[in-house]
Amino acid sequence: MDVDRLTTVIEDFNTIFIRLPSVRRFNFSTLSVLHTLNRKGPLRLTELLPTEQLKQPALTSLVAKLEQDGLLERRPDPSDGRASLISLTSAGQEIVHSRHAHRVAKLTALVDQLTPEERALLAGSVDVLHRLTELAEDSP
Repeated sequence: MDVDRLTTVIEDFNTIFIRLPSVRRFNFSTLSVLHTLNRKGPLRLTELLPTEQLKQPALTSLVAKLEQDGLLERRPDPSDGRASLISLTSAGQEIVHSRHAHRVAKLTALVDQLTPEERALLAGSVDVLHRLTELAEDSP
């Protein structure tokens, strides 16, 4: 297997995919925080920090801005009253869901241009890509 080519293809696909037109535009860090909280549920700031590639002061500032904008909320952590859990508000969830739906529509239009054989190959790749994602999340 040509892992170098696979890497390049994934990088190129990601470049195109993240730029698919969307309903509302946000910077990468904002979208990353919103999508992480959507997938992983309420998290402490310290749990969010490793996934976001930001230093703590920058993430703290971003979370405060998103909270002020009504996209995130903080609640006391039931397991430790001194800590807070950060979660999406309904407005934050709506952004994530509308962006996803818009991307599904755009990607569907692209997939529809593939041959039936190409669509079958792509369908068979979904589980493998999902497994690679799981392996990446589990590795230190």
